[in-house]
Amino acid sequence: MKTTKIPLPAAAYYLLLLLLLPAACQKADAPPVDEPPVEPAVAFLDGYTILWEDQFNDDNLNLQHWNIEVNGDGGGNNELQYYRAENVSIGPDPTGDRRCLILTARKESFGGKTATSGRVNTKDKKIFTFVRIDALIRLPKTANGLWPAFWTMGNDYSSVGWPRCGELDILEMGHSNGYNGRQDRYLNGACHWGVGWPNPSYAKDYTSPYGLQDDFHLFTLIWNEQRVATYLDLDQYPDNDPYFEMTISDKSTEQSPGNYFQKDFFILFNLAVGGNFPGIYDINNISALQNGDAHMYIDYIIVSKKNDE
Repeated sequence: MKTTKIPLPAAAYYLLLLLLLPAACQKADAPPVDEPPVEPAVAFLDGYTILWEDQFNDDNLNLQHWNIEVNGDGGGNNELQYYRAENVSIGPDPTGDRRCLILTARKESFGGKTATSGRVNTKDKKIFTFVRIDALIRLPKTANGLWPAFWTMGNDYSSVGWPRCGELDILEMGHSNGYNGRQDRYLNGACHWGVGWPNPSYAKDYTSPYGLQDDFHLFTLIWNEQRVATYLDLDQYPDNDPYFEMTISDKSTEQSPGNYFQKDFFILFNLAVGGNFPGIYDINNISALQNGDAHMYIDYIIVSKKNDE
């Protein structure tokens, strides 16, 4: 067999190529040098242990964790919507960058009501006591007539009813007091409790220095045996003061809050249309739906416990 001799310079070239090939392949698999590291979504939870979370990355809402409410009872507030399963979905946010739980409010006649919308809860499935709850939410344009809410109620609601179960509103927007040009910045937290109607309650409103209806914002409840407190954008501004807080340690009387806020609660999200809170009772006066559907996007919810508690 004839042997072909490779001149020395060419042989050296091939040897060099063989030596560099593994390194070149390894470099190709590495991320670009100028690509910044991705910060975890829960970086602001340093010092906490996550008990449960839902990132809403599946095709459908996980019904092992959530209940989809179907009713047109007006929520006890003369609301205009009928809550339907068809108004609850999982999908992209308007930018396409996030996958979210989506509640959709729509002007349409159904079940004797003049609008439809979505409401979900974790009753009997995911219940908690003395925890931190964070939700990243993109709110709809509420002006005028929409009433989005992120809140909790006592899991004994079915047996004791409202307000004895206790209600803790982490976030509400759309109140008529904000119709003076503050609709995108005006929000409140609240607590309701007691033996029966009329019941004790405490609410506090807050006007944010920046708009809250053009992008995602973090809303947080921090709840322990002494107090409940709600916060805005702790991921961006960790030193923010609460926009609502209330002491819940007192158990001295039957009406004292300590008898209602030291037990298991479940979580709710809903997008109400009209009623007592916005002060609008005619669907034709709900200006927020005049140009089509409105959506509330929830990117994630995280329930955690402080490590030293």
